Amino acid sequence: MPPIAVHIEIPDWVTAMAPQGAVFPDAEARMRLAVALADANVARGGGPFGAAVVERYSGRLVAAGVNRVLADGLSIAHAEVVAMSLAQQRLGSFDLSAVGDYELVTSAEPCVQCFGALFWSGVRGVVCAARSPDAEAVGFDEGPKPADWAKLLNARGIAVTTDVLRQEAAAVLRQYAALGGNIYNPGPPNP
Repeated sequence: MPPIAVHIEIPDWVTAMAPQGAVFPDAEARMRLAVALADANVARGGGPFGAAVVERYSGRLVAAGVNRVLADGLSIAHAEVVAMSLAQQRLGSFDLSAVGDYELVTSAEPCVQCFGALFWSGVRGVVCAARSPDAEAVGFDEGPKPADWAKLLNARGIAVTTDVLRQEAAAVLRQYAALGGNIYNPGPPNP
């Protein structure tokens, strides 16, 4: 019997847009990549989120991810989780802080799931574009994330930067909704 496995597929177009080792010198250049990935994912029928893990000071790209919830049928396949997981595999460590100084750049502020994943990933920074209210305005449920989420990450040694290209990322969310994109929240609990 073959081993049971979880499979998240990174499309070829992602690696073509975001080749491993490419350098993105500053927060805006890194965010342009994340937002471009989100936009390209929408154009291909995927969710409106993109993310990348880069070396904090050099800007060297380690891994890029897009939302794969619909394509792979996995609720955990958010762009942030995909990018961090791929970076951990490429660098050979579940703790990215053990092998370098990395940050996650994401087209949207983390939802409750991605917020939790940040704690255990070993990234030392997170840079966000769209805010939770931007995602919620089009129908996404960001979950019960603490109001002081950035403070909690900072206390854990994870620097937080918000609103980098927020309007551009929020536009991708609105475009997704306008195109009739699937807002893939779980349904209400059964009574």
